[in-house]
Amino acid sequence: MLPNIYTKKEIEILRESCKRLNVILKKIARSAKEGVSLDKLNALAEDLIYAGGDKPSFLNYKSDQKDNPYPSSLCASVNDEVVHGVAKNNSRTLKEGDIVNLDLGLIHRGFFSDKAVMVGIGKLKSEDINLMKATKSALEAGIGAIKNGRTTNDIGGAIEAVARTRGFTIIKELGGHGVGHNVHEEPFVPNFREEKAGTILKTGMVIALEPIITSGRGEIYLADDGHTYKTIDGKNCAQWEDTVLVTDTGFEILTR
Repeated sequence: MLPNIYTKKEIEILRESCKRLNVILKKIARSAKEGVSLDKLNALAEDLIYAGGDKPSFLNYKSDQKDNPYPSSLCASVNDEVVHGVAKNNSRTLKEGDIVNLDLGLIHRGFFSDKAVMVGIGKLKSEDINLMKATKSALEAGIGAIKNGRTTNDIGGAIEAVARTRGFTIIKELGGHGVGHNVHEEPFVPNFREEKAGTILKTGMVIALEPIITSGRGEIYLADDGHTYKTIDGKNCAQWEDTVLVTDTGFEILTR
């Protein structure tokens, strides 16, 4: 299936979807403090999304018919949890030294947006601070590689170069994706340079970039809940994500 090319009218709606998501996620990030439960953060996300007349895009999401529906609106992945940590009905409370990835999507007038941020709780280990900073820098490098006519491999290569230079490891099984009409669309956006040819970027494509980086070996497994991925070696992981429009001259970050 070919990646979607969005019209000017559709992009305007996507801009508004992404703007709303950015505002909401900032409020959730400010509420992520020591002693706060993941369930409370999920409830806040739902309240804010529904108050704006929108819908959470992750809740009950299935990537295919065989999957169990995702039971949460907010993904909250703490420390060695890589992605898709279930926040709803999760009584786990944040404690000093935790790093938590907050990943959220919403649907506004039928159009999907996606964004993730990292939050550190209290005093952090220097390794975790460096990990979060390196992952954010990798996201910026990936975004900087976007332009009509370039490829997803250009994005992946830029992300990988930052991670390696900073001494960290890419989680290769996971990556970015198209977004707009659905939570996940073509193309897959790797966080490393693949050996096969990448997808050519074209003006009007909308993609979610999400470098996922760890201080360990980069091997992961699916936890017993059937949704959360964790690092096999127990090393912490970080992820940042933005939804980005491909333009003739470069890019437009829609979720900022």
